[in-house]
Amino acid sequence: MLRGTKRVPNSQLGATALQVKPGGSPLPRHDRSPAHNVTVWLEELARSSGWLTRVAYLDGDRRWSYEEVAAAVASSATLLEQRGACAGRPVLIATQDRIAFVLAFLGAARLGAIALPVNPRLGSKQHAFMVADAKPTLAVCEDELAGHFSGVETLGADELEALGPSQPPAPPASLPPDALLYGLYTSGTTGKPKLALHRHSDVAHHAAVLRATFEPAPDDVLYSVSRAYFSYGLGNSLLCVLSTGVAAVLQRELPTVEAVSQLVARVRPTVLFAVPTFYAVLLAEGDASKFASLRVCLSAGEALAPALQERAAAFLGAPVLNGLGATEVGGPPFISNTLGNCRPGTLGKAMPGYELSVRDELADPVPPGEVGTLWVKGPTIMVGYHNRPEENARTLVGDWLCTGDRVSLGQDGDVHYHGRKDDLEMVGGISVAPTEIEGILLGHPAVEEAAVVALPDAIGATRLQAFVVAAPGQAPSAELGAALLQLVRAHLVAYMVPRSVTFVDALPRTPSGKLQRHVLRTGWPPEGGPADAPAR
Repeated sequence: MLRGTKRVPNSQLGATALQVKPGGSPLPRHDRSPAHNVTVWLEELARSSGWLTRVAYLDGDRRWSYEEVAAAVASSATLLEQRGACAGRPVLIATQDRIAFVLAFLGAARLGAIALPVNPRLGSKQHAFMVADAKPTLAVCEDELAGHFSGVETLGADELEALGPSQPPAPPASLPPDALLYGLYTSGTTGKPKLALHRHSDVAHHAAVLRATFEPAPDDVLYSVSRAYFSYGLGNSLLCVLSTGVAAVLQRELPTVEAVSQLVARVRPTVLFAVPTFYAVLLAEGDASKFASLRVCLSAGEALAPALQERAAAFLGAPVLNGLGATEVGGPPFISNTLGNCRPGTLGKAMPGYELSVRDELADPVPPGEVGTLWVKGPTIMVGYHNRPEENARTLVGDWLCTGDRVSLGQDGDVHYHGRKDDLEMVGGISVAPTEIEGILLGHPAVEEAAVVALPDAIGATRLQAFVVAAPGQAPSAELGAALLQLVRAHLVAYMVPRSVTFVDALPRTPSGKLQRHVLRTGWPPEGGPADAPAR
């Protein structure tokens, strides 16, 4: 059963559970049923569709069938409950992409607990913040991370994975239709991350979106460069896999180009999910022959420049479908190119079930072609941010979510991306969208990555500054910097041409790969870094 954006009331969760303010009225008791538990729905779907003997996951040398996953989830729920997991309370999950992640997430869901995936590569202070913020009853983690979760009962991922068939299965919890399933922290591109909360009922719609995007086939094998503890990766590797009958590859090691190339050459997936940064590095360092098994690729997580999209598609011999998602919407992109409508330079169209609105600063709709802030309405919009009433009031208005993305809507319904609302740079009193400049820079073969921000010069005037990572084999130089500025000058008006180019080894990014413009705006990199290439 799918519902709209009804908020889950605090009374449903308990006094010490995750809080979303403001709340509504409690759901009536007769709405509570095991059928609303996503693990029950997934089992019944696999059984009725004849998927039980199909491979669901490839984890190293081990292949897990749908039937084996269902049995292991039921047994894992028993162990989680013995260690403190309970309905309405969070279970923090800090593991690599491995079957233990799947068992912890769905085991918590079976109990009615709230799965809380977090990046295991974060430091102890960041993990401590999440523990203090969400107050989990249990942390499932890699063994070496147990010390990061002081004061919380921990369960090692190895122990969970080694669980034998002797463990009795836990019965699925009876839940209301809008019960919370999971929470994910936002990427923190503009500051401290916020915890966005989602429901069990979201999963069925996420699966429908994925089917509409690339039309999964029975023999498809999916691989996601984005990890399952990020929203994009969670949709790719868990939320949508078990509800579409396909298989997914889990990779525990860091997804470098070399590691991914080896895995793809060995396992031969047919569908690749990645972020633009990965595609850029792949073009510079990868071997196209190892990716010959791919029939379609998808991109989300940050802006994909048209030149990079076209080069990646030619390199991989498969279409690259650009899309836009958000932790607050969950799962796969809610706007995307599809196999039937792939237009480089656009985000594609709204996916089934979502309604879009482009609005000005007063939240009034703007006409097609005009740039404004993107609002979205649909069945998977988050319940709200945990314990952030002011943020909820700004972001959630009725059934609508303000995404903070700057877009324009074409007459044909295609969406054109113009960066984040908080990415706009002010130069000489004029707002500038840096993504347009970055797209031109990325079109130069000597550029692997580029970012543009506004910085004050020696006299306090604000000027645009370009930070560029040169492609392998390209030596940073004043001549190359001047050529890049000339390229921008040939395409854009004068006030959009950066004052200079600074070559850097890498750009500051969040763990999910998103550019941290707020770091660049501090004047990063420090003095003594690579020399500037001034404008001429």
